[in-house]
Amino acid sequence: MLSTVLQQLVNGLTVGGIYALIALGYTMVYGVLRLINFAHGDLCVFGAYIGLVALSAGSGSGQSHLLLLGGAFILAAIVVGAAGMLLEFTAYRPLRRADRLSAVVSALGASLFIENGIMLIWGPQLRVFPSHLLPAHSWNWAGARIELVQVLIIAGSALLMALLYWFVHHTRYGTAMRAAASDQDAARLMGINVNRVIASVFVLGPAIGAIGGLFIGLYYRQVYFTMGWTYGLNAFIAAIIGGIGNIPGAMLGGVLLGLFNAFAAGFVSSSWQEAITFALLIGILLLRPTGLLGERVAEKV
Repeated sequence: MLSTVLQQLVNGLTVGGIYALIALGYTMVYGVLRLINFAHGDLCVFGAYIGLVALSAGSGSGQSHLLLLGGAFILAAIVVGAAGMLLEFTAYRPLRRADRLSAVVSALGASLFIENGIMLIWGPQLRVFPSHLLPAHSWNWAGARIELVQVLIIAGSALLMALLYWFVHHTRYGTAMRAAASDQDAARLMGINVNRVIASVFVLGPAIGAIGGLFIGLYYRQVYFTMGWTYGLNAFIAAIIGGIGNIPGAMLGGVLLGLFNAFAAGFVSSSWQEAITFALLIGILLLRPTGLLGERVAEKV
């Protein structure tokens, strides 16, 4: 029994770290624009495919696997960050003064465009990641099996979340982001280039999400073009649970949702996992509509 609990704890922290990274993109965009970027999950999957291309191209070159992985993560973050900025410029900026429904329709259209673009480029079939990228190391802890890729995902997610929190709360540009999230007109009066801040949010959020997408590929060793909807929806639920618009809330919500899903799959049934997830969401919204940490103005981005 104890080994099962520990195993599901490790599994939940692994998946929860991925959810948290993707949820950060939702919460950053919502914090500044009050907009749900429904294309965010597809951007994350796009990052997984970019990473897969880099890993597949370099796997036979004799390069160090560590350097190859690092290069794949950097390339995926750069390409998807650029795609996020292009998406903001073409799909969202022209509708910034329009009603929210127009922005939502534009976001859904962008999601379909990216999803079908991935299908046209890489095909509708599953794409498998190379199996020899990481050593097959694992550790046994009180009967629970901890694999190297899980340690990488948990540690990498925690490091990225800590760096993002530090950037937003302890740098000048992060202060500009929080000011734009609080009041864009007042931020302009203070000399802040709000358009540049919004563009940077659309670069930073998808770039972090791309790393989360590549983590998905490394963990499950496969990707498919419709995967963005599934993981995007779960990450969106995680952001709502923690308090959308709240960066620590997205982190907390992602980890809690990952743990909840893992224990639900391990002790109830994996077929009931989605139903239990939505039951959790409904319960959170009934008891605390603004999420566990709420929407604190000082921490919205």
